[in-house]
Amino acid sequence: MTPIAPPPPDATLVGRIHRPGIGPALVTLREGSVIDITSRETPTLRDLLEQDDPVSIVRGAPGEDLGPLSDLDPAVTWLAPPDLQTIKASGVTFADSMVERVIEEQAAGDPDRADAIRKKVRTAIGDSLSGITPGSEKAAEVKRLMQAEGLWSQYLEVGIGPDAEVFTKCPPMAAVGHGAEVGLHPISSWNNPEPEIVLAVNSRGTILGATLGNDVNLRDVEGRSALLLGKAKDNNGSCAIGPFLRLFDDGYSMADVERAELTLKVTGEDGFVLDGHSSMTAISRRPADLVAQTIGRHHQYPDGVFLFLGTLFAPVQDRDAPGQGFTHKLGDVVSIREPQLGELVNTVRLSTECPPWTFGTAALMRNLSERGLL
Repeated sequence: MTPIAPPPPDATLVGRIHRPGIGPALVTLREGSVIDITSRETPTLRDLLEQDDPVSIVRGAPGEDLGPLSDLDPAVTWLAPPDLQTIKASGVTFADSMVERVIEEQAAGDPDRADAIRKKVRTAIGDSLSGITPGSEKAAEVKRLMQAEGLWSQYLEVGIGPDAEVFTKCPPMAAVGHGAEVGLHPISSWNNPEPEIVLAVNSRGTILGATLGNDVNLRDVEGRSALLLGKAKDNNGSCAIGPFLRLFDDGYSMADVERAELTLKVTGEDGFVLDGHSSMTAISRRPADLVAQTIGRHHQYPDGVFLFLGTLFAPVQDRDAPGQGFTHKLGDVVSIREPQLGELVNTVRLSTECPPWTFGTAALMRNLSERGLL
């Protein structure tokens, strides 16, 4: 079991584990101990987040003490916090990563062409995208100017246009948790992690908390065609979330999300180390706006959603040949950290080599029924 870094002591945390011989369980931390709070009222995280006061339930619910976090049974597996929720993701929400998407498109997924195109695009665009409010008149004027230069892109459309890119990252129950292997589709040779904050939203559209996520990205596949987004984004193990969901309370709020500073470290078996950073202060769209474009009268989610907010991280550090930038190698250990949300750690494999996804929604319902929790 990959150790979990000690979270902030005052945080209201809820997570999911798989208990050997029992199945999935909702847990919280109290004075450093892991407490199983699964009950008939809240057999799933979805049910917990639909309650009027999830924070009070997590803090006060009776439960089974499973021992200190640092001494948990090594046979326990950390699951991604969401269970029945749909996993959605926002793309192109930061100016720097938006430019990298344009470069991928111009390079048609070929990393050998990326460096030259990057210099050309950055010379033409410069700082014109910094500080633009998506959908504003200034954004429309930049669009007109860039169209005249032949540089307009579908990525810029969703980056500074009125409508955000929001896509389905994976089905319910498909995300992996802390310590799990994350997967790359075997057809990809140019890919990277994407460190992001993920919001938990209930069926009423209320944002209830945040956690960390890795929206594994296949740059070559999506770069060939945006119509390959599904193949690029949704593969076995390509979505990691956790370790815990931190609920909003008196000590943690959306304001903390909006000023969060994420750090990334990739450590390869070849000795390569990549350090990255993503600052939520640089996001182009307010998180609440992204949620409003995801769930509302136009689209309901009866079980709620977990929404990735996008990343500032743009991996341009060369790993192999000069000018080719970064790409994963099998065995890379990816660590995403944010002081108020903890640390999410995963190891990179091929999606065909990750453990197969076999425990879906039907399996969860059968398990909970057999345990008398439904």
